[in-house]
Amino acid sequence: MKLPAPISFDWDEGNKDKNWKKHKVHFKEAEEVFLNKPLIIFPDTKHSFTENRFQALGVTDNQRKLSVFFTIRVDKIRVISVRDQNKKERIKYAK
Repeated sequence: MKLPAPISFDWDEGNKDKNWKKHKVHFKEAEEVFLNKPLIIFPDTKHSFTENRFQALGVTDNQRKLSVFFTIRVDKIRVISVRDQNKKERIKYAK
């Protein structure tokens, strides 16, 4: 999966607040994941019914391990959901 270059984001105003309220992840933290290494991206086939969705495992500038679900719309990353990595995801990311 190739990310758009330069990396830019298309935020749904509702998702900015939803991710903060539900998971205490600020939208800027989600953006940091795409700028830091290592970044692991794979298809989210479980939720790709009407559009191709992906899951990214990465870290913020403060080394917070996040799982970001997103799609690409008009060459921009559109974050759908972001949360802390669960145990399985942390193991996968460590490999």
